[in-house]
Amino acid sequence: MTFTAAHISPFVALLAGILILIMPRLLNFIVAIYLIIIGLVGLNAIYHFIR
Repeated sequence: MTFTAAHISPFVALLAGILILIMPRLLNFIVAIYLIIIGLVGLNAIYHFIR
């Protein structure tokens, strides 16, 4: 079975939501890390699409 970003993102969102409920100060860090990871995955997809 192959895992893609579409399979992993719901689990990441669930984990982030739980962490934000426990520690609201983590919101900025969780959002920043999530956006960086999604951006890197997107750039990787663009690079392989062009090549």
